[in-house]
Amino acid sequence: MTWKLDARIPLVTVADATALVAVLAEGRPAAVLAEWPAPAMPADVVAMEDFPAAGAAHAAACACCGGRSPAATALDRLFQARVRGSCGWFERVVALAGSEAARSQLAAALRDDAVTAARFRAAD
Repeated sequence: MTWKLDARIPLVTVADATALVAVLAEGRPAAVLAEWPAPAMPADVVAMEDFPAAGAAHAAACACCGGRSPAATALDRLFQARVRGSCGWFERVVALAGSEAARSQLAAALRDDAVTAARFRAAD
């Protein structure tokens, strides 16, 4: 018997508000990460952050984000709110990414950003 334990927070990516509502209805507590501009926060969501799909807003290695992508820093804000108790506990993140640029940025953060990859994983 093989055991597999992955304690990272699952990240589900959806393309539109209808899919967002459907995934949120699955029941487990969730946070929402939305491409900017974010819609109104749906009911029963414990936290919400947004990010611009246009790419890094700051120069490489700046003091606030270290040149990381806006998606990666938004995921940092969600994680920090969770561990500091400034939002309710969530077991998953649902990312509303309508554009290809936003989906690409999320995929790159999960693949290439060591901090993001240590905390989050693409949902099965």
